[in-house]
Amino acid sequence: MDINLTLIMQAVGFAAFIWFTAKFVWPPMMNAIETRRKEIADGLAAGEQGRQSLASSEKRVTEMLNEAKSKASEIVAQGEKFKSETMDRAKAEAKAEADRIVAAAKAEIQQEVARAKESLRKSVADLAVAGASKILKREVDAKAHADLLAEMQKQL
Repeated sequence: MDINLTLIMQAVGFAAFIWFTAKFVWPPMMNAIETRRKEIADGLAAGEQGRQSLASSEKRVTEMLNEAKSKASEIVAQGEKFKSETMDRAKAEAKAEADRIVAAAKAEIQQEVARAKESLRKSVADLAVAGASKILKREVDAKAHADLLAEMQKQL
């Protein structure tokens, strides 16, 4: 193998091509590769951060659901308690009203009984006077009549 000018020129051309590639082609290509690598790394980091955010969001949603369920059960319990208290209050008011009505009815009955007794006393007194008057066949004077009625009313 002879080293001749063609081989030397090829070596010089190849060296010039390497220098040109290293000086002008390689740096922009490395910058593009590095930029792309950073973008990929940032995308992966953002994806991981998104996954973590999703997990924390799911955890918060679960906590909020549990809190909402507990608040709902508290509200239902308060509603049941209010219903129970309202029913008890209504029952107590109804019982008090019933007691009042019964007491009023008893008082009215007692008044009617007293009126009936008084009416009966007067009727009995009138009948006694009429009977006595018929028996005696004479009229008793008014004062004596009133005294007899008062005495009979006291006895009855």
